[in-house]
Amino acid sequence: MSIAEIKKNSEHKMLRSIEAFKAELAKIRTGRAHPGILDQVQVDYYGANVPISQVANVSLLDARTISVQPWEKGLGPKIEKAIRESGLGLNPASQGDLIRVPMPALTEERRRELTKVVKNAGEDAKVGVRNLRRDANDHAKRLLKDKEITEDDDRRSQDDVQKLTDRTIVDIDRLVQAKEAEILAV
Repeated sequence: MSIAEIKKNSEHKMLRSIEAFKAELAKIRTGRAHPGILDQVQVDYYGANVPISQVANVSLLDARTISVQPWEKGLGPKIEKAIRESGLGLNPASQGDLIRVPMPALTEERRRELTKVVKNAGEDAKVGVRNLRRDANDHAKRLLKDKEITEDDDRRSQDDVQKLTDRTIVDIDRLVQAKEAEILAV
């Protein structure tokens, strides 16, 4: 593995960690409805736990209401139960075949809790990026030890990986600030 491959590999992994962090932030709810909030909810479907999106059509009715349309008639009560027990604080209501999931308004206290959750998720993402930096530097050190690169190449590689790490952490901080502003907006 060369220095260029190490840098390219690190950059790719850091971009993937940012994408994973964005997906994590999408699951944290704000005052608005978002169909992705139900992605983590699992429904018992013939003995197997599957995501709601695999057994029902999930869409928005309006800015504060998610609709869930089961594909099979008998799934309605199971989906309602799964949403209720998911820990998301949602209370679905059935209207025939359609399940309406209203998003309750966030209290100030709940908004503060959610900003703490966002900050913790941001810190976890930063730790992951720093671990990627450490791995890249370890690869370069191994190449130096095997005398495949010079000390100057090693130093340059560490500097480049550090700059990439700094940019990635700034991106994570920016995402955290944007999500906090979104949560705190009344």
